[in-house]
Amino acid sequence: MDAKEIAGRRAAAEAQPGMLLGLGTGSTVHWTLQALGERAARGERVRGVPTSLDTERKARQLGIEILRLDEVVALDLAIDGADEIDARFRMIKGGGGALLREKVVASLARRVVIVVGANKVVERLGTTFALPIEVVPFALAPVARRLALLGCDPKLRLGKDGLEYRTDNGNAILDCAFAHGIADPERLERDIDAIPGVVESGLFLGLAHARVVGHDDGRCEVVEQA
Repeated sequence: MDAKEIAGRRAAAEAQPGMLLGLGTGSTVHWTLQALGERAARGERVRGVPTSLDTERKARQLGIEILRLDEVVALDLAIDGADEIDARFRMIKGGGGALLREKVVASLARRVVIVVGANKVVERLGTTFALPIEVVPFALAPVARRLALLGCDPKLRLGKDGLEYRTDNGNAILDCAFAHGIADPERLERDIDAIPGVVESGLFLGLAHARVVGHDDGRCEVVEQA
């Protein structure tokens, strides 16, 4: 069992019967979905709001009941991954392109559990992963120029077909690399949010309550936010 599976399955244990869940996106959360699907196969009613079309498809195949946002006021628990997470539980997310829906779902959850491999835990955000910014296609050029003034190198994300990538919401993504990481995530988030044409940034600040970290040696570490 690899680190992703260890962490993903452990995170699924946070979901108690009857909870309304937020279902994250990504390769580690894949194992959370698998574990929840196994519970559904044993007769437990498992319900959740997916954060991407990919997660929705996988959840349906596993027998997990899909909820729409207009069917819920709040969620009991959201389980999701991260591309980076620091000691203060600040995160970069959006490598899978689902950052907008992930942030909406996380904002509705009473508890957010982040599941990652140990390599995703960093001292400073932006040191191992470029920050994704979801942008209205019409505004790509001016947004890219404004982002560059904030000290990053924005690159347009391309799909596997070599064409401009589009999110489930029909938007583009600029992946923004910071040469020395992000010194002040809170200020950067405010500056990015102030740029017309930006839909959402991959900075997730003040949203996580716990992180589940899988290690290659089989250990699984659960750390609660102080």
